[in-house]
Amino acid sequence: MNERIALITDSGCDIPQDLAAQLGIRVLPLKVIYPEGEYSDRVDIQPDEVYRNMPEKIPTTSMPSPQEIKNLFEKIRQEGFTHILAVHLSSNLSGTYDAVKMVAKDFEDLVIKTVDTKTLSMASGWMVIEAARNIASGLTLEKIVDNLQKIRPKTNGFYVLETLEYLRRGGRIGAVAGMLGQFLHLKPIISIDDDGKYFTYCKAKGRRKSIEKLVQIVEEKVKNNQIRLAVLNGGAGSEFEALVQRLKEMPNIKDFVVSEISPALGVHTGPGLLAICIQEI
Repeated sequence: MNERIALITDSGCDIPQDLAAQLGIRVLPLKVIYPEGEYSDRVDIQPDEVYRNMPEKIPTTSMPSPQEIKNLFEKIRQEGFTHILAVHLSSNLSGTYDAVKMVAKDFEDLVIKTVDTKTLSMASGWMVIEAARNIASGLTLEKIVDNLQKIRPKTNGFYVLETLEYLRRGGRIGAVAGMLGQFLHLKPIISIDDDGKYFTYCKAKGRRKSIEKLVQIVEEKVKNNQIRLAVLNGGAGSEFEALVQRLKEMPNIKDFVVSEISPALGVHTGPGLLAICIQEI
């Protein structure tokens, strides 16, 4: 039997919308919640709107509703697909993966495989893009999932924060670590560990040096390997433009993507966020 595979992810993967459409990737929007209402990320609210209003208005976030997931599965079934591959951001940072897995139990006539990327932003995005290309090449669902497990250790994200306050407020790091960092003007470069949780990859003294550290990480990676590189903006303005200009000139970059960080992620890190997401080839 020929497998007709539909691919879904969530807006926390940060794939630019035009690229997702081009590759046939269906995106479940994460939710951005203000006192006056709930918005679907990148559908009825854009990232820059969220960052522009911070820190005066700080929303909360949530995963897609079970009904939304169910509706998408129904639509995919009606379109004649036999298999669904759902590739989502770290289950240790969002309930989306678990929610999709739960809803999938109600669709016994479809073969549904859920993959936890154990990461987020375009680090997840690169894995989703790989899956889309695998589907277009005619690989089986089993082979695609196997490929994703192999590339996961080669895919990493690094995030520079303007302040530790948002991570501290969200309970992502201890209050003491937050106070210490502010006092010493230390800026953390945050990454994601093997369990899909935030950790401090390294620290730099001051904003400029922390951005320089991102450049150094890319320089190290491109010395001996081809890479796929995404540069992401979370309300960082001209710093983002300057970083893009520097990084896109580097050798050994096979794919280069520029995107916005989902506000559903940025709410926990604050405005002024810069990120690079690298997949070694």
